[in-house]
This record gives sequence, C-alpha cells and structure tokens, in this order.
Amino acid sequence: MRHQSIKQVIIAGGGTAGWMTAAALAKLLNKDIKVSLVESDDIGTVGVGEATIPPIRTFHKLLGIDEKLFMKATQATFKLGISFEDWHKPQSDYIHSFGMTGKECWAGEFHHFWLHAKKMGNKDDFGDYCYELQAAKQGKFGISPHNPINYAFHMDASRYAAFLREFAENLGVKRFEGKIERVNKHADNGFIKSLLLDDGTEITGDFFIDCTGFKGLLIEQALHTGYEDWSHLLPCDSAVAVQTKGTPEIAPYTRSIAHQSGWQWQIPLQNRVGNGLVYCSRYLSDHDATQLLLNNLSSETLTEPKIIKFKTGRRRKGWNKNCLALGLASGFLEPLESTSIHLIMTGIIRFMRLFPFTGITQHAIDEYNKQLQSELESIRDFIVLHYKVTDRDDSEFWQHCKTMETPKSLAHKVALFKETGRVFLDDGDIFRVDSWVQVMLGQGIMPEQYHHVASLMNDQELSRFMQGIKQQIAQRLQQLPTHRAFIEQYCPVDT
Repeated sequence: MRHQSIKQVIIAGGGTAGWMTAAALAKLLNKDIKVSLVESDDIGTVGVGEATIPPIRTFHKLLGIDEKLFMKATQATFKLGISFEDWHKPQSDYIHSFGMTGKECWAGEFHHFWLHAKKMGNKDDFGDYCYELQAAKQGKFGISPHNPINYAFHMDASRYAAFLREFAENLGVKRFEGKIERVNKHADNGFIKSLLLDDGTEITGDFFIDCTGFKGLLIEQALHTGYEDWSHLLPCDSAVAVQTKGTPEIAPYTRSIAHQSGWQWQIPLQNRVGNGLVYCSRYLSDHDATQLLLNNLSSETLTEPKIIKFKTGRRRKGWNKNCLALGLASGFLEPLESTSIHLIMTGIIRFMRLFPFTGITQHAIDEYNKQLQSELESIRDFIVLHYKVTDRDDSEFWQHCKTMETPKSLAHKVALFKETGRVFLDDGDIFRVDSWVQVMLGQGIMPEQYHHVASLMNDQELSRFMQGIKQQIAQRLQQLPTHRAFIEQYCPVDT
C-alpha cells in the first residue's frame, strides 16, 4: 500500500459522474486537496440518465446548490414516482411512488392493516393511501412547509454536467481538455502514476477517479480489475434513445411501459421529453427496436435515434489500488428504477467518508468495495423483481424472464412476503419497505398472511382509521396546483 498523503486528485472523464465528483470534492474537501479533471469535447456522453430518486436533494443541500437555479439550468421537472404500465400483465398498471403509504405501528407497516381491511371487504387500492401517489395520478405538485411532499427530479443530464462544471470550476477545479493516450503506472506496485494526453501533456496525481464510461480506461484497461456479468439475471443489453417535443401537460412521474421484448421510458422535461426503449438483442433487432420506439412516441422527434449497447453487471472492485471507478466505469444496472445518478452520489459520499488523506490502506479499500457490492446487489434484486415476478408470457422474452435464475436473496424476499406479508431490508438496500411492497403488489403478489396485530382493531376502529388517512390525503391534495402551474411559478425556463 502507498502511505503517502493524498494531495492531488485527478478525475478522468467529465459527464454527470465526473462533474458530480469534482463538485463534491471541491466543495467539501477543498482545503485539503487539489482537484483536476480531464475530458475531451470530442468524446460524447451516453446522456440517457435523466431521472433521479429523492436522495439527490440531500446531495444538493450538502453542496449548497440552489434548487430553483439547478432546475432552470437543467430544464428540470418534479418526479413523484414511476408509473409501470403492462408489467404485471398487458393492460395493467401501478405506480411505485416516493411517498409513505398510510401509517405504521410497532408490529408492522401499514400494508398489514390494508390487507386486513381488504379481507373485511374494503375495495380500495393500496395506493389510495399514499399522498405522493395520488398527487402523481392527479398531475399535481407543490412544495410547502405545511404540506410536505417527497420528490426527485427529471432533468437534462448533459445540462446537469455543464451546471456542475461551472459550479466546480468556480471552486478551483482545473479542467484539462484532451484525450487520454496512455495511463502510466508505478513500476514497483502497479499504482497509477500519471495520464498522458494526446497533445503530450502529462498529468500526475496521487489518486485517480475513473469516469470514462463503459470502457473503464483506468479501472479496467490499465488495472485489469475484472467484470462480474449479470446478463443471466438482467438480459436486456441494448437501448435506443430519442428526444421529442414537449407536451402541454407535464406528468410528475416517469412512465415505464413494458413491451414484448423490453420496456419504454418517457421522461418529461420542461421543454422536451426524453424517450427510450431498453431491449434484449436476442429477441429484437436494433432496426425493429428503433421502429417500435418511433411508433410509440407522443410527439415529434427532435433528435435522431441513438443506439446504446451495454452489459449489465459490476466491476469486481469499485476501488482498486489508487483508482476509484464511478458511473458507468463501475458497472451498469438498467435505468428501470433511476438509480444511475444515485449510485454516483453514494459512491462519492462513501469515498469521502473513507478518504485516504494520509495514505491508502487495504482495509479502507475493502470496506468501500464491501458496501458497494451490497448496494449494487440489492438494487439488482429490486430490478430483477420487475422481470421475474410477472404474469406475462406472451413472448419469448417474457417466457425467458419467468424461467431465468433468481438470486437467492430475492427469492427469499419474495417468498417471505408471499407467505407472511413481511419485508425486511438488507444492509445495502436503498429502497424502503414501502417500495418493495408497492412493486410486489403491483407485480401481482398477494400475501397469504399478515401480522395478527392488524386484526386486533374492531371493524369500526379499522374503518375509522382507514377513512381518516384517505380524508387527510384528499384535504392535502386540494391545496396543490397542477404540476405545470407550479413549475411556471417556481422554476420556469427562460424562453
């Protein structure tokens, strides 16, 4: 291990991952380290990740980013969850929302009371007891200290990178323009020594962060870290993306629409809509995928369709020697639950908590990698759940998904919920119990039992309890404007 102090951090690659990292390090560790970033204007970014989950707001607060300025700069809209259409079976839909459903007690979450009420004849959907979900369905949104709401954003990822670049450069981050020709290593221990650019500039550093996307120029090509392939669990390996004109109504949620060989996303921004189709090339050609997407758009295209190839999985180590991989360089999980930007953020925070100011230690590396593996595997399980637990068998793709291998951790979670109605979170779980319940119910799993405490209420008490929650939600919804009206008042984009 190298026990020299870390003073100079070099970030290879820009994009969302690179500039998020630069902004965070410069803002929070600026007194102790110097941060430089190398990127080339000639290398495009994947630029598909346009949806986020609520912890992004914590990241922005940590950096002191003004929400209104960020939203204007990135043409952002608000997101209350994801609408899953045709996933359980054709013509079915449900919303995985960011809200908390009902009220819980010491013995169990609200869904136990809902299950008991259902047995007693209550016909309400589980989602009827979630404020954020009902706001999403009604196309409403508002921020108020008296009426709190849990939300994330839809945004333009390339504009977000540009916004963070300006933020980071104002804090002293030095940017180098150029392509990396060679990664030089120390002869004695194989640590990265410097990056040689195509114009002959050599950039030396103590620590290197790889944000070079799928190719993993440092973490893989230089350090040969290895890749754990998850294609047997997540078979989709391609996506086609296209931008379309904005629509008059802006839904405060992402749409995820299942097709016969994959699924389509629809992400509404203020001035346009991000669209794409994730698919498995074994069952659908690039040409047919492109046609399928173009045939299912709600407005006129603004860009040419762009094909993206990927392999789901993870780098065997996110931190190897004096190199940390973030973003696509560290691995790839489908955009189904909008976790890509979140994983960049948690990687940055985890690294800063373990930052090797006085030198790199193996125990710090091992702890980072252990936590990363746990986090990735729990997200992987959550995404696999959508494919595996379904009544769809109307194509080769869905038949394959129904019969494919299930991770033991996921099989246990599903079986436990089916038998007892219980969900317990693993160490790396970023999704709450509510999320797991919403998706498992939405995908067609109905628990055989629920916690006995729910049945201790008499019928009258139970009815009063359930009605009280619904009434409170209805009252709060009345206070909300439409999503578009709130955006126009709060963070309109200059036209």
